[in-house]
Amino acid sequence: MFSKLLILCAAVASAEVYFKEQFADGEGWKSRWVASDWKKSSGQAGEFVLSHGEHFADKDKCMGLKTSQDARFYSISSKMKEFSNKDKTLVIQFSVKHQQKIDCGGGYVKLLPSGFDQSKFSGDDDYTIMFGPDICGSTKRVHVIFNYKGKNLLIKKTIPAETDEFTHVYTLIVSPDNTYEVRIDGEKKESGKLADDWDFLPPKKIKDPAQSKPKDWVDEAKIDDPTDKKPDGWDDIPKQIADPEAQKPDDWDDESDGEWEAPMIDNPQYKGEWKAKKIDNPQYKGPWVHPEIDNPEFEDDPYLYKYDSLAYIGFDLWQVKSGTIFDNIIVTDDVHAAEKLLKETYTNSIQKEKDMHSAAEKKKKEEEDAAKKKADEEKKKADATDGGDDDDDDDEDDEDKKSTKKEEL
Repeated sequence: MFSKLLILCAAVASAEVYFKEQFADGEGWKSRWVASDWKKSSGQAGEFVLSHGEHFADKDKCMGLKTSQDARFYSISSKMKEFSNKDKTLVIQFSVKHQQKIDCGGGYVKLLPSGFDQSKFSGDDDYTIMFGPDICGSTKRVHVIFNYKGKNLLIKKTIPAETDEFTHVYTLIVSPDNTYEVRIDGEKKESGKLADDWDFLPPKKIKDPAQSKPKDWVDEAKIDDPTDKKPDGWDDIPKQIADPEAQKPDDWDDESDGEWEAPMIDNPQYKGEWKAKKIDNPQYKGPWVHPEIDNPEFEDDPYLYKYDSLAYIGFDLWQVKSGTIFDNIIVTDDVHAAEKLLKETYTNSIQKEKDMHSAAEKKKKEEEDAAKKKADEEKKKADATDGGDDDDDDDEDDEDKKSTKKEEL
């Protein structure tokens, strides 16, 4: 028992948070984050601003970085405490709120190595991990991309992203046993082995290049019955015949209309192209399976999960419609630290955010209904007034007629 306690204490002592950002000090975030100069000269660079959005649980605690301009590139980064995740669990977690009902835009973060120039951060920079939602048209997925030996490898599974306008928390856990887990709002959405769900390594087995299907291999399961013969007269049956029930119209004139011919109809006796019956092929050997051998290029890697340098975190995004808010970012080797932050900032507050949204929608509908009612009442009043004026005009016309008749007399 004592030894177990020592191990537990050692694990707790080793747990470390390498980056944590909640934007809780007003404009102080600007001293920690560096906006890239990328796309600024062309006017295509978007600006991040601090905002809690339209619906929130706590005005002071729900501030985050918000994309503020439509159809812009966003590129911003912050320095982390540099570390290597060798022999450690790596946890990346952050919240995303697409309050603008996003139609096309990224919502992911990137982790980057040392030697990175924050002032020139762009989509061309090499990164180590890219993680988070990406929504554009029919694409509504969570990206999990690892850089391995210079290549960016996208997860082979499709993890659906959240598309509503509420806050959602995305968590990636990469373990030193080369396994991973993706959570959304604390719920596991996908997990497995890195080697299975990414193309890190070449296949262990390959088709033997020295082997090929024998020329006499029979892989046709069925063949035409050689004893089956086409019936006599089969091909003499026409596909269409003249309609026997058709009659020449009474007003048909052969001299002016030409010789009358009955319209053609499908022949009920026609049986189509003759084909022999199929029977089991006595020479059938089954499908040929290409023999496999060990791949000489395969080399296992027990450190698929490992990065020697994790030094920066950044957002490198394109958004058609702006308004996304990012908050509560944490990079740690402690799953419990991430779970605690999730509980403090999401689990205990998401219902308040939804309640505020519902109240705002209810108020909006009440205002729209009141405006419609007022417009209807004003229209009825205007129609009534117009009707009264018409009656007065009719009275004036009657008086004019009476006066004219008197003058004639």
